[in-house]
Amino acid sequence: MNRIIAIVNRKGGVGKTTTAVNLAATAAAAGKKTLLVDFDPQGNATTGYGIQKENGQPTIYDVITGQGTIREATRSILGNIQLGVIPSTADLSGAEIELVNTRNREFRLRERLKHIEQEYDWILIDCPPSLGLLTVNALAAAHGVLIPLQCEFYALEGLSQVLKTIEIIKKNINKSLEVDGIILTMHEQHNVHNQEIEKEIRDHLGTLTLETVIPRDPVLNTAPRFGRPGVWYHPWSPGALAYQNLTLELLQKEMQS
Repeated sequence: MNRIIAIVNRKGGVGKTTTAVNLAATAAAAGKKTLLVDFDPQGNATTGYGIQKENGQPTIYDVITGQGTIREATRSILGNIQLGVIPSTADLSGAEIELVNTRNREFRLRERLKHIEQEYDWILIDCPPSLGLLTVNALAAAHGVLIPLQCEFYALEGLSQVLKTIEIIKKNINKSLEVDGIILTMHEQHNVHNQEIEKEIRDHLGTLTLETVIPRDPVLNTAPRFGRPGVWYHPWSPGALAYQNLTLELLQKEMQS
């Protein structure tokens, strides 16, 4: 069964795009035919795979505004038949304004994904760090949500707003939407504050918090400079191994559901 997963957090710098890029790579390596949709105008997931933002080549902006098809916008990565990426550019930032008076504007992405969703096992959507129309589109299209959460106090405040938004979307727009899990990121094992925050999150949210914890790892920050996910750039680094474990955990959850 195919699954569309939105990767969401209203805060920036929490490891959202890092999670999207590396999870797509590890899912494909695990045999899941995977599509990564860069739905963030910053386009970091696009550059994270070394995709050049060429003029005239369709992007996700063209797809949701009806100027290009979703197949035209999908790029293959190094001939990997298991992995595709739909890139983004800064043009996407104008889509929220352009679509404001469009009927059913919150379903634009879902309508486009219907054309290809049966061709993939997992479709991952990297959302912008906001809860605006783009993120609403992603949540309207998704079956599940992954929420990367940095192990710091202020992250908890943002989490409550994200969960509230998901509940609103579930009630009014997408009744099948579920939270697949919260991913603790940028964790420092020997940092007492990080350990306290992790305990608080797990005590409060229970099994909603995934077992796998993503450590703070310079490799994950360096790899995008070379247009590669960390799991390709240095597959034995702590961060890369953590993302491999995260994929296994998600696969196990999927089998159990």
